[in-house]
Amino acid sequence: MSSNNRKGNTQDDTLFDIDFLGDSNYNNQNSNSNAPSKSGINGSSSYQITNDDSHDNYVRPNHASPEGNSHGSLHDDNIENDIDNPFENADSIDWDNIDGGNGPAVFHTEPVPTRPAQGFFGRTMNNIRNGFTFGGKKDNDFESYEMSHYNAVTTTEMDEDYASSRDRFNIKVLFNRYILRKGAARSEAAGEPRLIHVNDRQENHKMGYIDNHISTTKYNAATFLPKFLFQEFSKYANLFFLCTSAIQQVPHVSPTNRYTTIGTLLVVLIVSAMKEIVEDFKRASSDKELNNSKTWVYSPGTSEFLEKRWIDIKVGDIIKVSSEEAIPADLIVLSSSEPEGLCYIETANLDGETNLKIKQARQETCKFIDSRILNSLHGKVLSEQPNSSLYTYEGTLTLNGQDIPLSPEQMILRGATLRNTGWIFGLVIFTGHETKLMRNATATPIKRTAVERIINMQIIALFGVLIVLILISSIGNVIMTSSSKHLSYLYLEGTNKAALFFKDFLTYWILFSNLVPISLFVTVELIKYYQAYMIGSDLELYYEETDTPTVVRTSSLVEELGQIEYIFSDKTGTLTRNIMEFKSCSIAGRCYIENIPEDRKATIEDGVEVGYRSFEDMKTRLRDTAEGESEVIDEFLTLLSTCHTVIPEFQTNGAIKYQAASPDEGALVQGSADLGYKFIIRKPSSITILIEETGEEREYELLNICEFNSTRKRMSAIFRTPDGSIKLFCKGADTVILERLDPDTNIYVDATMRHLEDYASAGLRTLCLASRNVPEEEYQEWKQIYDKASTTLENRSQQMDDAAEIIEKKLFLVGATAIEDKLQDDVPDTIHTLQEAGIKIWVLTGDRQETAINIGMSCKLLTEDMNLLVINEETKEDTRRNMVEKIEALHDEKVTVHDLNTLALVIDGKSLGFALESDLEDYLLTIGKLCKAVICCRVSPLQKALVVKMVKRKTSSLLLAVGDGANDVSMIQAAHVGVGISGMEGMQAARSADLAIGQFKFLKKLLIVHGSWSYQRISVAILYSFYKNTALYMTQFWYVFSNGFSGQSIMESWALSFYNVFFTVLPPFILGVFDQFVSGRLLERYPQLYKLGQRGKFFSVRIFWSWIINGFYHSAVVFIGTILFYRYGSALNMHGEVADHWSWGVTIYTCSILIVLGKAALVTNMWTKFTLFAIPGSLAFWLVFFPIYGSIFPYANISREYFGVVPHVYRSGVFWLSLLVLPFFALIRDFVWKYYKRMYEPESYHLVQEMQKYNISDNRPHLQHFQDAIRKVRQVQRMKKQRGFAFSQTEEGGQEKIIRMYDTTQKRGVYGELHDASLNPFSDSFAVSKTAQATSQNRKDDVNVIDNPFGDSNADASHSTLPDLQANNDNDLLDDDTSFGL
Repeated sequence: MSSNNRKGNTQDDTLFDIDFLGDSNYNNQNSNSNAPSKSGINGSSSYQITNDDSHDNYVRPNHASPEGNSHGSLHDDNIENDIDNPFENADSIDWDNIDGGNGPAVFHTEPVPTRPAQGFFGRTMNNIRNGFTFGGKKDNDFESYEMSHYNAVTTTEMDEDYASSRDRFNIKVLFNRYILRKGAARSEAAGEPRLIHVNDRQENHKMGYIDNHISTTKYNAATFLPKFLFQEFSKYANLFFLCTSAIQQVPHVSPTNRYTTIGTLLVVLIVSAMKEIVEDFKRASSDKELNNSKTWVYSPGTSEFLEKRWIDIKVGDIIKVSSEEAIPADLIVLSSSEPEGLCYIETANLDGETNLKIKQARQETCKFIDSRILNSLHGKVLSEQPNSSLYTYEGTLTLNGQDIPLSPEQMILRGATLRNTGWIFGLVIFTGHETKLMRNATATPIKRTAVERIINMQIIALFGVLIVLILISSIGNVIMTSSSKHLSYLYLEGTNKAALFFKDFLTYWILFSNLVPISLFVTVELIKYYQAYMIGSDLELYYEETDTPTVVRTSSLVEELGQIEYIFSDKTGTLTRNIMEFKSCSIAGRCYIENIPEDRKATIEDGVEVGYRSFEDMKTRLRDTAEGESEVIDEFLTLLSTCHTVIPEFQTNGAIKYQAASPDEGALVQGSADLGYKFIIRKPSSITILIEETGEEREYELLNICEFNSTRKRMSAIFRTPDGSIKLFCKGADTVILERLDPDTNIYVDATMRHLEDYASAGLRTLCLASRNVPEEEYQEWKQIYDKASTTLENRSQQMDDAAEIIEKKLFLVGATAIEDKLQDDVPDTIHTLQEAGIKIWVLTGDRQETAINIGMSCKLLTEDMNLLVINEETKEDTRRNMVEKIEALHDEKVTVHDLNTLALVIDGKSLGFALESDLEDYLLTIGKLCKAVICCRVSPLQKALVVKMVKRKTSSLLLAVGDGANDVSMIQAAHVGVGISGMEGMQAARSADLAIGQFKFLKKLLIVHGSWSYQRISVAILYSFYKNTALYMTQFWYVFSNGFSGQSIMESWALSFYNVFFTVLPPFILGVFDQFVSGRLLERYPQLYKLGQRGKFFSVRIFWSWIINGFYHSAVVFIGTILFYRYGSALNMHGEVADHWSWGVTIYTCSILIVLGKAALVTNMWTKFTLFAIPGSLAFWLVFFPIYGSIFPYANISREYFGVVPHVYRSGVFWLSLLVLPFFALIRDFVWKYYKRMYEPESYHLVQEMQKYNISDNRPHLQHFQDAIRKVRQVQRMKKQRGFAFSQTEEGGQEKIIRMYDTTQKRGVYGELHDASLNPFSDSFAVSKTAQATSQNRKDDVNVIDNPFGDSNADASHSTLPDLQANNDNDLLDDDTSFGL
């Protein structure tokens, strides 16, 4: 991206977001894509959004991501660092050694060559340049996104950079390296494969592998001081006072005490350090809780598993993980309780996908199911080095001299959860920060807020003003000295004018330095810390069900909560619970539900029955066999209970637990069981259902399964029914089912479609169910076609889909189902309120488009009257054309604000990958900013963060990201404010976020109430702090014109320091903690008030300088007023003594205190006991403190200037008259301005304040019923265009093979294991069909399976084969048909 494109953007907030992955040669990739024309799209310049001239030379990188091309342009993205990474090794990456995603990555054992090392001088200059560059950009280098290298498989230089950077300030590593002289693991240092000894801790200890400890803290003992000081002195005010402290140490320069500034600065730094330490200790406690979690680790000495902490797990250990437990480290599965070492893994915490992944142990190790024989398991693993690729792994396990290849099919990653599997034994490969999950994490960033950035810039401007004042005073003194005829008594002749100028410059620097309030930052830190405490103490933000309070992990960001303009949200676990519930069904044109909603009972409209009947009514009709509907209802429930890939498992209490890879299928099967058709037995070639009403058991022979994929959008199962006939059951999306119906026999289509529209409008996930009687002859002919397709070596998947098309025709529509993807509590209301507050919500989900739209409807992100702008293209040019057409249409139509509120963008992952490239991202952002809501579906974790960073880089808006899984961490850390939900997907997001909440609904009060309060409070506190210092210390500047530019101070130096420490410290603190400009109830009632923060109504550059100018004005009033009062010597003492210099200074000091406290009273919105204590109390404190201090301390040689001043001041009527007159003249302007603004130009919150003060009720008419009626009218037409379907089945295939392994009538063994039933020809009364054998034996690498899993591994097992899971992988097909010995 050219620098032109960055102009006008605000500086990124991330001060120290270190990226450990260097990508210096990323720009040098070859490309096949063409750069866009400068003149615009399609030769038109009218609609060119980008202004980046570098696009002509844009080279599209050749991604090698396993999940597909990411297409995100990363070479411009420096947004995550305000400075270049000081810890980065700018070594190149040999991308040529990585396969471009067309096949498995090559395992390189040689180190990647690096560029020549720089010399000492070069490194020193680079470090200096990096340390003082803010927002800069290196030549031919960039800061990569932390999860960008999914294709990194082995020891690439990226991973070496990661380890090197991570350990640069790791005190443990440094101690081992330089004190104990212990090096890193030799194999890793040499770039060789990792050698792991199985069950041998001593040998693995020699290799130097790290333990399983993880840390998400910002600091450690080695990094705290440099990081903290860097953070603090990046605040220009602290840097300014550091310089001032140094100048004060110069002899004969400072007009004040030399220790006042440095002492106060130390207090500020200590308080800030304590806050950082306390917050980091909270992170450390959270890490400690995770590290001390319990698991079972095998002990060779006792030949059994012992319970140990996660932190005690070592590389090479064998651990046991039970069902529903989290995986504590990256491990290779050796065996499991399921047939042939199968296990089910939920990876929602890693990649956001809700479907269960299937992993399978190698055939050579799946026999190890007895912990007593694990002692004999010895060998070694030659493994790839730790890397960040979630989807690849290569290694070799050597057992008894036999080499066993390992692949991602055996690798289970830390952060995943074991589901539907009794237990697994796993060999630990990577631990701690070397696990793939932690390799995809970044150092906790140190973020800076927008308010802090404005302050920093205004301090520079204020410093410029300070320099002008210093120059005026210094030059005035030089001029005064030059014309010193009337000053001859001072003997100034011969004074060096240059030396005098520089001395005066330093003197006035110190005298005017308090123009910048040194106490500001410690006051702000305390305010933010207490605001964070109040947020955490709010019982309305406490989730009682899981005992989860809201936790603010980074209190420095609280005011950002009041300025958020974009929310980027995960779906699964954040908006939804990932719990599917069978809600309703449509059978034979009638709609059934468990509890009929009010006013929704079944009625007839236009000849179609609308509304609901109860499930009891359905059961009554089922029993009445005289009615024709009984047969249809029976067919519907039979289809639900048979057409699936679910495994039933009986629990100890007799209940059945349905193990489903897809939560949708589990909900459907459970729904049929609740309705009386219970699926109870699965065998390799049959299933059995129980009709609870009659106690009848029906057994259906499973002939074939035509599996689901995203192209077919349906699944079919062919059964031989108990009466001998053949039935085809099919379920899928309405769009694919309807076009395959028999037009002559379907009489329920219209009614069913009406019900589908009602379901879709309610945000339910829908499926259509259909069936067909298949004649025997037709089936046998089709079977031959299907068998041939399943064994072909050319384009097998497509041929199998074509074969399925042949039989999936002339279907009879039985009905439809509606599944509710249960939302978190109050999600629709929360989203509606946030949208009313002017916040745009983007949902980033891994779900398919239809499902994502359904969830958008159910959570009210989308409404019926919205126009969906869908981008779902296969190529970059199509994506470009689609976006340009939409922009042109919106431009030509000249849409109104109301029309913009009806726009929603839906874009899929592939198109998003293209749109995130540098030459298209401006088009994407233009459309996204016009839309009220955006849904990005089928996105990877990488794309989530890239979307956030794009919006962050291209706009000045503040962004909030919310999620609950480890896959959301990078997105959370990329946003200005990251919120983690302590949800079902674990605690990784909550641990890494700035704030942790228990439910999505808490965002409403967190932002609308606490965010608005925090922003307004912090703004007033900061503005007031600058104002009060200006109001007092500018009197010093006015005085230089009266004292001959001598640098004389009006006030005593300790009194100047006490001004910020004692007498004006409470008002900004109380304003920042307790003030409420509007009550929380009214803020929630009128969320539009939140827009005040988005528009910067309480803090901006203009507002900042208006307060500064007001401070100048008040200081002038005080100075001139006291001059007029004291100029004639009317302030006499008891013996006729006139007031001296210090008596006059005390009057100025006291008047200034009274004026600034009066200003605090004017800006206070709510008076409490704390306000009374802070404002009148501060004045009373000074009036009592001064006589005590001025009477005692001068005798202790402190503040000797106050000798005799106290009685002169307090006995003087001029002093007390000044306190009455001058504050009135100073504040009358402020009062009149406030009155004018409220009466003639009121802000929205002024009106709400009056409603609150006078308890005025809101009598505006409620339009809810009217709006509901309008939506009902609009929804019909819209829903005909877009309906979703519920089918999140895995698309990898192989489901038929897996379910044919199970015979649930078999009992598990003594170790809880279940053997492969498909290998026993006597396990079922029906022989396994030839099709099933052919389908399950279509892989090239056949593995022999033993008869007895406890027998000799060398026993003859040639009678059967076991395929790998990915049966449809066309790259690994059989070379010939000879392996299909049937």
